[in-house]
Amino acid sequence: MAFKASGAGYADVAAHFRTLIQNGELTPGDALPSVQEIREQFNVSAKTVSRSLAVLKSEGLATGRGSLGTVVSSRPRVASTGAARLDRLSRTGKHYAAGESSTDHVALLRSCADPDIAEQLGIDLHDEIAIRRRVFLQGGRPTVVALSCLHPRALAAVPELMQQGQLKPFWQTTYTERTGRTVTRSPERRGARLATNDELQALQVQAPPTAAVPVLVLHTTFHDEEGPLEVWEDVYAPGLWQVSGSV
Repeated sequence: MAFKASGAGYADVAAHFRTLIQNGELTPGDALPSVQEIREQFNVSAKTVSRSLAVLKSEGLATGRGSLGTVVSSRPRVASTGAARLDRLSRTGKHYAAGESSTDHVALLRSCADPDIAEQLGIDLHDEIAIRRRVFLQGGRPTVVALSCLHPRALAAVPELMQQGQLKPFWQTTYTERTGRTVTRSPERRGARLATNDELQALQVQAPPTAAVPVLVLHTTFHDEEGPLEVWEDVYAPGLWQVSGSV
């Protein structure tokens, strides 16, 4: 990727390397190019390079390492949003960023007791839905408790959604192949609430039993031409930066 001097700024340079890190093209411990190499690549000033590297360091994606210059952090305190995970999968075919993994993949049938989820799915409260739950980790550390809340139409077309364990390929790909319907997503919605005890346990957050621990929650709703199809609810461990789908 290259930019003209008149159009490149420190945010552009930071975004370039942020994307390489998020896509796994730069992995923990890898050295970023030198200041001079970045200057030549983007045709920018040393000050612009310095500001862009400072952004990456402030985000926890990179760190200074003496004679090595700037390197990718060994355990960056970042977690992908749902949109970023989908964008990465589309661009690279990779389900995970560098150092990322997932565990505890569980499929359930449950009554939908959350009014917000019911509204987003266009169903009545306490209607039965399929739920897929998993925990994302970065460097072995839990970062996100992720729920997929699925409309019965999704389960009718892709009964494999009730399989336990990780499901591949991505179920929406299978849905489109079987139904001919394109799945689109709405913009992410950010909110906050208090974590449940189960979420704190999954995220390995140590807190007194009576403590109130606020967490960031992102909702992403998916649709086809018949209406809502799926809602992702991502609950983030406290203190993390989120890498969005816009990078």
